[in-house]
Parts: sequence; structure tokens; C-alpha cells
Amino acid sequence: VQLQASGGGLVQPGGSLRLSCTASGGNFSGMGWIRQAPGDMREFVAAIGWTEDMVYYPDSLKGRFTISRDSAKNTIYLQMNSLKVEDTAVYYCVAHPVSYYFVARGEPEYWGQGTLVTVSS
Repeated sequence: VQLQASGGGLVQPGGSLRLSCTASGGNFSGMGWIRQAPGDMREFVAAIGWTEDMVYYPDSLKGRFTISRDSAKNTIYLQMNSLKVEDTAVYYCVAHPVSYYFVARGEPEYWGQGTLVTVSS
């Protein structure tokens, strides 16, 4: 199983960034993103099931972050808008074979290598 994340980088506050994650080696009912800032605990960011009405975000990120999925490409995306300095973190692509519910609980079965997002002026 491989989860290959990309799209991280340096962006100014208020800017936007889109992360991508392509999965291989399995079919995953639930996929999503978890982030970890330096010195902080891991934080759930977004989860998605097979269809785009099966999405879940923490209240703190609703309205700024949008997760989507292209099942034909086995790829998910995270569109991040109005980025803030506190969004700086390593963003990990994660997956679970059974349900996005486990991703939303912070209990994925598979982790990718992470991509660094730095929000700074």
C-alpha cells in the first residue's frame, strides 16, 4: 500500500494551496488528511468516503478546507483557502479500507509520507 501525497509548499497568509494524494495497492473506502504541526499533537483535517456527500471536517476547518475524490484516479484532493499561519504543518494522507468514519476518528489504517505546508509572510 502506498499513499503518495504532493502539493505542499510555502504560501502567504490568505493564500490557497491544493494537496493531492494518490493511493495504490488497495481500495480504500475512507481517505483523508491528518496534520501535525511542530511540537503539537496530530489533528484530523478532513475525511471522505466513496461519494462526495460522505465528507467530514472538524468545525474549526469547515468553510476553508474542501476535500474531494476522483475514484477513477484513486486520488483525493484537499483544497485549502484563506490559509493562516497556524495551518503550518506536515499534512499526512491517510486511508482506511472499511469506512471514512475511522479516518474521521483519527484511526486510519494506512499513512502516507506527508507533505509540508508552510504559511508565512
